[in-house]
Amino acid sequence: MAAAERLRRPVLSDAPALGALAAKLGYPTSAEELLDRLAALHPTDAAVLVSTDANDQPTGWCHVEMRRTLVEPMSAMVLGLVIGEGHQSAGIGAELLAAAERWARARVCRQLVLATRITRKRAHRFYAREGYEVWKTSYFLTKALD
Repeated sequence: MAAAERLRRPVLSDAPALGALAAKLGYPTSAEELLDRLAALHPTDAAVLVSTDANDQPTGWCHVEMRRTLVEPMSAMVLGLVIGEGHQSAGIGAELLAAAERWARARVCRQLVLATRITRKRAHRFYAREGYEVWKTSYFLTKALD
């Protein structure tokens, strides 16, 4: 990670920047929505880690949560990892992912799971470099409950 970068937990004033980064992943999110979602996270079961520049402005984030199932060992799942334009390929993603791994190990997780869209070839190469392997291919289905 560049010397000017650091990791920390999000603060309220980060919401617009974090929402803009979520949009980069294809999930447009207003600052208000983002604040509501952050507030809903259980502090012991989820973490959001933010990378910042020398001016303490967010350059990326990683969201990791506990994943408890009856069919797998205790694990955690990365639910989002994004680095802003102009900050990619500087080691920030690797540092955020390593921090998520440390968070998961501290909670006695036996694995860290993540999903990435099939079209994100650059992300696939990044995760492979970080030691991740394709475990299975699945369809993610959704139904609105409004």
